[in-house]
Amino acid sequence: MRVEVAIAGTVVALLAGCGEDENNTGTGAAQQSPPPAMDVELTGADGAQIGAVTLSEEGGAVRVAAQLEGLEPGFHGFHIHETGTCDPDAVVEGEPTPFGSAEGHYTKGSEDHGEHSGDMPPLLVKEDGSVTTTFSTDGYTLADIQDSDGSAVMVHADPDNSANIPADRYRSKDAAKVPDQMTLDTGDSGDRIACGVVGPK
Repeated sequence: MRVEVAIAGTVVALLAGCGEDENNTGTGAAQQSPPPAMDVELTGADGAQIGAVTLSEEGGAVRVAAQLEGLEPGFHGFHIHETGTCDPDAVVEGEPTPFGSAEGHYTKGSEDHGEHSGDMPPLLVKEDGSVTTTFSTDGYTLADIQDSDGSAVMVHADPDNSANIPADRYRSKDAAKVPDQMTLDTGDSGDRIACGVVGPK
């Protein structure tokens, strides 16, 4: 039997047996348990606690449940980044870049934003600075993002263009207009303002 319970704004899925041993399916085969859900605590560049994101596997996809606060109202880019290091004092190419240590968006295929495996729906923060959202993605598994160097859950300062590239983000190249590298890499999501580490297994 499947039961969904809401705890502090996060939906937690519980599996309850109906009088059967959890390792006995009635056919003699061992029943596979899904990986346990993981809570990822997010922190701002100033060290403030922003909230948590819960990741769990369900029906061949990863269920993402976020409950965050202390953010500016409006849309914010929301992604998985490729390295599990959230250093607020990181320096990238000689420039202070909070959380730059998490490197770029997690991807298993295309290098262009909107097609990264770790691209997720933007967050819509309410006037009180809070956001609660739940969705599922099959862009990655929990095992994928718990690889040898882990990964990071990231919130950005600006809206994500979700691959709808604004006209002013194109540049001329050989008489053609092509998207500039920033929008291809990040969707114009801007600075990294909150980060949470997903550690390796």
